[in-house]
Amino acid sequence: MTGITRFGAYIPFHRLAHREIARAWGGRSADGERAVANVDEDSITMAVEAVRDLMAGRASRDVDALIFASTTSPYAEKQASSLIATVADFRHDLRTADNTNSLRSATTAILAALDSVRAGSASRIIIAAADTRLAAPKSANERLFGDAASAIEVGSDGVIARFLASHSVVDEMTDTWRKSRDQFVSGWEERFSVTQGYQRVVRQTVSELFERAQIGPSEISKGIFYAPDPGSLAALAKSLGLKAEQIPDHLFSSVGNTGAAMPALVLSSVLETASAGEKLLVAGYGSGCDAMIFEVTEEIERVKSLARRGVSGHLSSKAYLDYERYAKFRELIETDAARRQSPSASAPLILRRRDEIYRFHGCRCLDCGKVQYPRQRVCIDCRSRDNFESVPLADKRAELFTYTIDYLNADLDPPTVSSIIDFEGGGRAYLMMTDRNPAEVRIGQRLELTFRRIYEAEGFENYYWKCRPLR
Repeated sequence: MTGITRFGAYIPFHRLAHREIARAWGGRSADGERAVANVDEDSITMAVEAVRDLMAGRASRDVDALIFASTTSPYAEKQASSLIATVADFRHDLRTADNTNSLRSATTAILAALDSVRAGSASRIIIAAADTRLAAPKSANERLFGDAASAIEVGSDGVIARFLASHSVVDEMTDTWRKSRDQFVSGWEERFSVTQGYQRVVRQTVSELFERAQIGPSEISKGIFYAPDPGSLAALAKSLGLKAEQIPDHLFSSVGNTGAAMPALVLSSVLETASAGEKLLVAGYGSGCDAMIFEVTEEIERVKSLARRGVSGHLSSKAYLDYERYAKFRELIETDAARRQSPSASAPLILRRRDEIYRFHGCRCLDCGKVQYPRQRVCIDCRSRDNFESVPLADKRAELFTYTIDYLNADLDPPTVSSIIDFEGGGRAYLMMTDRNPAEVRIGQRLELTFRRIYEAEGFENYYWKCRPLR
């Protein structure tokens, strides 16, 4: 049996209320909000968070492949999935691939993973989908777009949703696009894009899938789609013969249209409360359509009990931005920090220290047991020399030992909160704090680690770990 074996999700801490967008530009707006990636987040860091959520409480040795799906990879030429796999501390002998440039890159990746598992070339494959698409200020998409990530694992053991059938259609159409030099997503006239593109293509694909699989709309428990907006989704569902109760919350009013991550994110949300026997329809759209049907198994109850935040956990943990701060995050307005010279960077140094920088491994003295970070040659406690073992610290909870708040540092989201933290089980590190309210920082505060973008220097992105208040 082949199908979905695990799932995870990540929704950024910050939200931008629709009414705040309306306040900035004038006019009125309905209730609702969208998720906004922090200034130190991008599609890679969000994908890392979703993979870590999926892997909560499980060793990483049994993952055979990782596919990254996104339309907003930070690099046009450099594999993002290899960095995600390294940060997730997966073994070195696994396959990695990036699926980019299409809003249906995640569903295409899921189909490729299912084929690989059925062919026997891999046992467990993770698809990490993330997007941070940027809409032009004052446009309708500025309210509709949201940032998030999801991770789906495909395998043959412990299947929680077995794969039943799929169907794909290719349809070349210029409806939504973004060139490499473009800052914002572009689109053709909305009625043309939705009626002649989205609704026509998805309706054709799903109808042909129903016919091939001999499954009718009434047998579907939940229909999960990529959709540009709630109205287009409702019209599509009606044309397919799906009732309102068969369409789950697609998170438009709480997270937004999350691009390539949308089908996987809504699927993760549905699986959090799914019951055995339910049939799930999943469809992605972009220059065609991928449609799949899964059936939930009894294994879903085992996975529900695992310690993950998932969609529901991330939705309940949030803080609101004003529009000016959002505009600074997205570099829509210039700040003093943006004009200052970036620190230097060294690719050879990162290579030598990637276990510390990316995997966040410390070391434990084999003589006295003292845990230290970064890795030392001489134990700071017993002074023994070159007698250590590697210790992963990224998943350890921590406590704030001491801190400083710096209002003069060149920070895109001032002030800078510099922290010294103590890990459970030993170890101390000096890290910046993110996703925080400076007024609420206090000694003894419970913390966790999060992988973030630090700055761009020497022409490439530099990443490292930060701490944040426990979400």
